[in-house]
Formats: sequence, C-alpha cells, structure tokens
Amino acid sequence: MPLRAHLRELRRRVVLAALGLVVGAVVGWFLYEPVIQLLSAPLNQAAEARGGLVILNYAGVATSVDVAVKVSLFLGVLLSSPWWIYQLWAFVTPGLTRTEKRYAIGFVAAAVPLFLAGAATAAWALPNAVRILTDFTPDGAGNVIDAQLYLSFVMRLILAFGLAFLLPVVLTGLNLANLLQGRSMLKGWRWAIMLAFTFSAVMTPTPDAITMIVLALPICGLYFAAVGLALLHDRRVDRRRLAEGLPRLDGTVPDEVPAGR
Repeated sequence: MPLRAHLRELRRRVVLAALGLVVGAVVGWFLYEPVIQLLSAPLNQAAEARGGLVILNYAGVATSVDVAVKVSLFLGVLLSSPWWIYQLWAFVTPGLTRTEKRYAIGFVAAAVPLFLAGAATAAWALPNAVRILTDFTPDGAGNVIDAQLYLSFVMRLILAFGLAFLLPVVLTGLNLANLLQGRSMLKGWRWAIMLAFTFSAVMTPTPDAITMIVLALPICGLYFAAVGLALLHDRRVDRRRLAEGLPRLDGTVPDEVPAGR
C-alpha cells in the first residue's frame, strides 16, 4: 500500500475506534454511581486505617458533572476494548496470509484479557498506594483530596498498565507482518527489562520496591512470551523461504540453497 493509502486506513480505523468508544461511554454513563463508589473505596480504607478524615472534595459547581463525564469515558475505554484492540490489530497486520490471520484471531482474543489483566493489576495496587501516601498526613489533620485530581490519577494508572500488558500483542503483530524479527527482540531484552521497571516505578507513586517489582514482573514475562512466539514464527517462515529458494529473513543463505530467484 502507498503512504496515502496507509493514512486513509489509519483514519478509518481511528474513526471506527472512536465510535466504539462513544458507545462504551454512553453505557458507562449509566454505570457511574457504582463505579465511583468502587474507585473511592481505597480512600475509605485509608480513612479507617488512619482513623482520620480522607474524603473526595468536589470543589466547583460543575465538578461533579466533569467527573461523571471523565469516568464515563474511562469506562468507555474499558468496555469497548475488544473493538478498538481489533482496530489496532487490523491496522498493524493488514497483509497477512489466510493461515496467519487464523493465528491473529487467537492473538486478538488474548489481547482483551491481557488489557483487563493489566487494569486489574493496577487496581490491585491502588489501595496500597493510597494507604501509603495518606499515611504521610500529620496526626490530627484531615486529607481532603480534589476529586478530579484523584480520579485522573486512578484512571491514568489503570489505563497505563492495561496498555502496557498489550505489548506482547503489538510485538507479535509486528512480527507476523515481518516488520520485527524475534532475534531483534531477544537482543533488546536488557532494554525491555529496564523500561518495564522504569515504567512501573514512574506509574506507582508508592516508595516501596515490592509494589514496583510485582507490577514489573508480569510485563517482563509477557515480553519474553512475545519473543518466544516471534522466534517460532520466524523459524517457520525461514523454513518456507528456504524451501522456495529464498534467503532467510535475516538475508543469510545456506550453501546448499540458491540465493533466490
């Protein structure tokens, strides 16, 4: 496809993903009350642990409406994740063969649980983060937290880890499209581990190392799982190319195989 066609395809996929997000946000609007209670639960737990005041503060007249819209959009991203993940995959891997597309269905089916697993991992770490941070409040003082700032922090944390857990799907898609080889991914394993721990350290505001390690280890494991799948795919492609008289993906040719045609 020429560059202009790629840009048109990108625009089409973005529009479709946005429409799915809007539909999910409409559904999320009706789920606002139970979700806001769920997101506020870590504050209630922190208040019980401290024996002090830890509450959300809706400072402005329209703040409650702004918060409701933000939470609805946040729920829209979660609820429409199967749709926009499919649009992402469809754009990254448009030229797969029929056999490779069958594999792609499995990878897309795995992407949604991975995204939700990342979101759940962040949600699991959230109460501990809130408890540790509110423990710095001096005795006798209350902690009145701005609702918009708190919810923005919570939603950014959950979405960031959900997207981080999608890394193996994106890497696998690039590998199936022959844009990234498994050997290249394997060579960069040190950088991958460093970035995983850096990402976890930045996204988890708690000073303890245990939370950072617990969040970074699944990302590292998923990266190496993607490397293993990529290496298996490259081996199958190399065998097929050699049988057709073509060089391997890295350009090398065994002595007994012609250089190509």
